[in-house]
Amino acid sequence: MKGKLKAKNGHRPPDAMSEEMEEVEERIEEYIPRARVLQPWVSLGSELEMEEETVKPRHTKIKFLISRIHREFGSRVTFGDHNASAVKDCYMECVSYQDKRFIVSYKERDVGIQETPNLQDQCTQTKWTFPRNAFTQYESRQFPEEEIKVCLSSENLRQFLHSVSLRLELALQQNEIMNVFLDDWKVLSDDDNVFGGKNNSHLKEFQTFTEHRFCKEKTISCIRWHPSLPGLVAVSVTERLPFEERVNASSRLLLKPALIVIWSFADPIQPQMMLLCPDDIHCFQFYPSDPNIIAGGCVNGQVVLWDISAYQEKLVAKSGTTSAPKSVLEPKMSAEPPLVRYCAVSSIELSHKDIVTDIHWLADNFEVSRNGFPMENRSGCCVQLATSSPDCSVLFWDLRSHRPHGQTDKKMEQSQLGNPQGVPDTFRHLDLVWKPLVKVTMSRIGASGEYSPMKVSLSDEHFHSRTIEKLQNQTKEQKLEGRIDYTKLRASSAKNPKMLDDVNTKFFAGTEDGEVVYMDWKMEKDGDTGKLISSKPYQALALHDGGVHTVHRSPFIKDILLTVGGWSLMIWREGVTSGPILQSCCMRWRYTAAHWSPSRAGLFFVGREDGNVDTWDLLEKTHEPSQTQNISASMITSIKPWIVFTKQHFLAVGDDQGTLHVLEIPWSLHHASANELLTVQHYFDREVKHLEYAEQRRERRKARKRETDKEKDIQTDEAAQTLMLETMEEIAREYGDFLQTEQSVMTELGLVGAQV
Repeated sequence: MKGKLKAKNGHRPPDAMSEEMEEVEERIEEYIPRARVLQPWVSLGSELEMEEETVKPRHTKIKFLISRIHREFGSRVTFGDHNASAVKDCYMECVSYQDKRFIVSYKERDVGIQETPNLQDQCTQTKWTFPRNAFTQYESRQFPEEEIKVCLSSENLRQFLHSVSLRLELALQQNEIMNVFLDDWKVLSDDDNVFGGKNNSHLKEFQTFTEHRFCKEKTISCIRWHPSLPGLVAVSVTERLPFEERVNASSRLLLKPALIVIWSFADPIQPQMMLLCPDDIHCFQFYPSDPNIIAGGCVNGQVVLWDISAYQEKLVAKSGTTSAPKSVLEPKMSAEPPLVRYCAVSSIELSHKDIVTDIHWLADNFEVSRNGFPMENRSGCCVQLATSSPDCSVLFWDLRSHRPHGQTDKKMEQSQLGNPQGVPDTFRHLDLVWKPLVKVTMSRIGASGEYSPMKVSLSDEHFHSRTIEKLQNQTKEQKLEGRIDYTKLRASSAKNPKMLDDVNTKFFAGTEDGEVVYMDWKMEKDGDTGKLISSKPYQALALHDGGVHTVHRSPFIKDILLTVGGWSLMIWREGVTSGPILQSCCMRWRYTAAHWSPSRAGLFFVGREDGNVDTWDLLEKTHEPSQTQNISASMITSIKPWIVFTKQHFLAVGDDQGTLHVLEIPWSLHHASANELLTVQHYFDREVKHLEYAEQRRERRKARKRETDKEKDIQTDEAAQTLMLETMEEIAREYGDFLQTEQSVMTELGLVGAQV
């Protein structure tokens, strides 16, 4: 066909072909672009047909919760073997059969069809003109050689060079000394090689960690960075179940191990270590005196201790802090992460009766006696910790043994014989017999009942990230001089105790009902019984509209605290009893986690239930967050910032799906401005003065109202007395008129004379 068309066109005269082309071009209409005009949608009833075809539930669903009677739990049951064929009609076989009642024949069926256009192949081509090459060439003009010689030998040029030679030499010297083209405005601060430059304020995702084998369908409850090894972060994962469902599914949960997972930046796929727990861990802390010791609080109320010193070399190698080459004879590490068993757990009868929600190590310069008074600590390390729980108590625990040395040695020998799993004997003297030293009960003020603490903040607790020391000693290598033998540590003698008066024993606590409580852990004697009881709280304000899940003290200003609960956050100053110095409005999304920045005094991070993280910069805005960034599709459950290096800060964020997000904090969010600490302190001082002024105005208005009410009462009493006198006079006048009328009537009737 192609050959025939070419031959046919070749035999046709050129005039006829040109005439046909002109006719075709005349028939083609010119395309005129027109703007689209929006018109209202006219309903023709199609949406009603779709709504009729939609299946909608007619009745509300009823939810049933079926459980056994409480007295039947734990009842004694005896099972035995029984032969089914020994007794007649002992069993009945149920054979499957086809039930004709459920056979339904289709008589009518709804079928939908859709009309579609036929497939067409079309093409178009843009006209392309013939390309052409174009170039140009030029040559600079120059003086002729004779004119050049005249210019160089002229007197004017010689005088000019003689006049500017000194200034030229000075300019060259200045260029050698300093850069004259440097912009002084841009170098007011030190240049840091960080991502995005100094103007970028968004968090950049550095790494993401997820464990699918043991942590699937679990939530992250707590995040802690390793104090001495950079690049190591530990997280605890728990089941996403309420209390009733957890009790009903307890047999299934026993098959899933409760773990604390330790991740490393060097291997984002596989964990470096997993700590086995007796139950789900809600909170844990590294030991300040020895980072190889970890203490955690369980959901069942027990306190657990781990010792990972046997795996320290592996963690150091994975963190990248060692430069020693591997030996050829060194055995290869196993591909599976080691599973470390806990070495001590507290007595379940003497532990908390509810979930352990917070845990803190006490500082190494003091210890707490049995009556709650701070004493001198001569051990040289942290020996006590405090835990809180919604069971209305705060417990203080001691790592040292309170038994004689001989009994402890015998118990250690017996435990070593019965230790097939190779669990460290670091805290074997505390296993299953560990009990609290002091129990602080939080009684309500002016009412019966007790507060249920969720989080506590101690004034003299041991901060893992001491910001100033960490920034100054960043280049120094932290080495542990020697291992501490905890079995030989003994409690201080009560004969010659040295009480410390400079230790603040007061603490803040946030309850599950939204109250912020301020009290003292010192015990006091009851006037009636003479027993030691917990003191009453000094202050309790119910301002949060939900459970308080964050009570965090500022690492820069010791008396400033951040509390977050429900849909609001507040900043408090210790010693100010009238209320918070800063209170946010009720937000749209509920807050779930918060933490102060370790490098800036006026900045903190807040996590929300919609997966966003709010960054609050008090130097920029105080009524709303300065920026909001989406991190996860699920709820944020924990936040923990950390200073890995002076120029590299990270923010660890855990979500409800068990994923750990490590974000790199930009330069603008971790670099403090000039005099930022002093500016923030002045701001808090102004807020305290404003709060005091508002309190004075409130008291003044109350006094003025009392005076006004008193004057109104006096005026009301005077008016009432005047009205009473007028009423009595009117009654007396009416009574006199009545007597006169009666006398006249009786006189007319003649009753008065007859009676006389």
